Amino acid sequence: MDFRSKVVGLLKSEVVLDNVDSLLTVAPKGLGDFAFPCFVLAKIQKKNPVQVASDVAKKLSEKETDFLEKIEAKGPYVNFFLKKEALSSVVLDNVFSKKIINKNEKGKIMIEYSSPNTNKPLHLGHLRNNVLGLALSNLLEEKGFSVVKVNLVNDRGVHICKSMLAYKLFGENKTPKSEKKKSDHFVGDMYVLFSEKQKNDPTLEEQAQEMLRLWEKGDKETIALWKQMNEWAISGMKETYKNYGTSFDEWLYESELYKSEEQTKTKIIQEGLEKGVFKKEDNGAIVAVLEPELPNKVLLRGDGTSLYATNDLVLTEYKFREFDLDKSIWVVANEQELYFKQLVSIFKKLGRKWAEQCYHLSYGYVSLTTGKMKSREGTVIDADDLLTETTTLIMNEFNKTKNKTNIDGKNSDDSNVVDGSKDDNNSSGSSGSSSDDNSSSRYSSLSVAEKEKRARLIALSAIKFYLLKNDAKKDMVVDPKQSISFEGETGPYVQYTFARAKSILRKAKSEKINYDLSGFDLLVHDKEKELISALGEFSVSVDKSWEQLSLHPLCHNLLSISEKFNSYYHEVPILKSDSIKLINARLALVEAVTIVLEKGLNILDIKALEEM
Repeated sequence: MDFRSKVVGLLKSEVVLDNVDSLLTVAPKGLGDFAFPCFVLAKIQKKNPVQVASDVAKKLSEKETDFLEKIEAKGPYVNFFLKKEALSSVVLDNVFSKKIINKNEKGKIMIEYSSPNTNKPLHLGHLRNNVLGLALSNLLEEKGFSVVKVNLVNDRGVHICKSMLAYKLFGENKTPKSEKKKSDHFVGDMYVLFSEKQKNDPTLEEQAQEMLRLWEKGDKETIALWKQMNEWAISGMKETYKNYGTSFDEWLYESELYKSEEQTKTKIIQEGLEKGVFKKEDNGAIVAVLEPELPNKVLLRGDGTSLYATNDLVLTEYKFREFDLDKSIWVVANEQELYFKQLVSIFKKLGRKWAEQCYHLSYGYVSLTTGKMKSREGTVIDADDLLTETTTLIMNEFNKTKNKTNIDGKNSDDSNVVDGSKDDNNSSGSSGSSSDDNSSSRYSSLSVAEKEKRARLIALSAIKFYLLKNDAKKDMVVDPKQSISFEGETGPYVQYTFARAKSILRKAKSEKINYDLSGFDLLVHDKEKELISALGEFSVSVDKSWEQLSLHPLCHNLLSISEKFNSYYHEVPILKSDSIKLINARLALVEAVTIVLEKGLNILDIKALEEM
């Protein structure tokens, strides 16, 4: 049962508003489960919102329901209190029957993400694109869509020629192997070198343009250099993708489409000119006529060389033709919002029926506390270095021997829960301090290889969750030290909660105690209700993430579940409850927490660790 929908339906029986659903919120602690503000309604009725709330609460209280304990007005709000027994049974039945996601969507969607340039390695900006694209793909598959994950590699253009020209003029025939450098980093160094040299030699820009013209004409020497540097760049990127767990169903290369779809490009240009959608300038350039709604867009330079827009016209035709798509989503930073508006406008003017199904998922820019990242100046957080440094910090945490602190930053009498060696079943009911002997031996039984494996998985969790927990449309200012913190709203904290819950279940199994699905009505403690309510919001958070094309609603639901579980764990006895039936029911609640957390982490492409 979707309690939120039930409450919305109840409200609509008395309240005449189009946006009841969007106005209904989760109530503050102690004020019920849902709250409905009456300000909008009061404005329409020209009454005091406090009086309106009182009137609505009174009318709704007269209606019989099987899921509400009470309805009451509190100031300008109508608060709804769910029945504990109904909440426990319905939410947990849904969890164990695998009905925690509304899998009700159909259609084939292509998600194009990452789309790197082959003149530099992947950096933090790429990472936000990568983790958002993959997590969104996972989410849409859970919702029922057939998803095609595509990486379009931008391996041609003047920016690629800049790194090529720098290598040709200043590379001295060095190689990644001779310099003992990861191959994509080596290519990136050439791009930075071009920028440095250009400061004293402005003619390098025209030389790069000439190199592009030679590439488009198929000049053998230029093509040979391009192939070598592309191979270095792409092989290095693939290693980074593998380390981060980023995957794709299809790899498309702009250079291949440029050649294979040359006829398509010619047809589109000719069609646009005939329909008056395009025009030819005096200098020979082909321009899409979009004014006054949008600025006109150059599609071909006067010298005949192509631009991004030219290639995207061809590629989009290709995608809908070859993959029979219902929708195409581009995951690209918001600095390209105008560009995609222009692109879709061109398709509409050309009469493409699928133009309405092209969507630009615009995500916010990632910048440093010191300012924007600039690849040409080398002022970036490199993806490889970030993962290595984060993993090293976690390894250092593993190797500490004094005053060991839990992953969530709190000393606890159940500290061994993170490596699964034991769980004290919250016997004291509160947090305390672990002994030095206990902390010094905490990871002593683990091999170096196992420590490194766990550290890498926790590091990936820290990075991915940090990039996904914020609204995708908003800019992010990154402090590298803060981004890898293990305190507060972090991926490792959710992993830690999962490990703690699994530890309780292992201890119960060792004592031959199992959970029971028949006693949910016994779960009436306030802490249990708070936790079950958070579990019940999981499906809502997934739907919101899909509606907003941003994973932050799901991330914050996982944090809410984690926070409420840890509070429940410290205040309510589980394995030492008064009756075996209550123990069985509470173990079922713990199992439900692991099911939901694991499902949520999987969507985010984060590994749920049974032992940390």
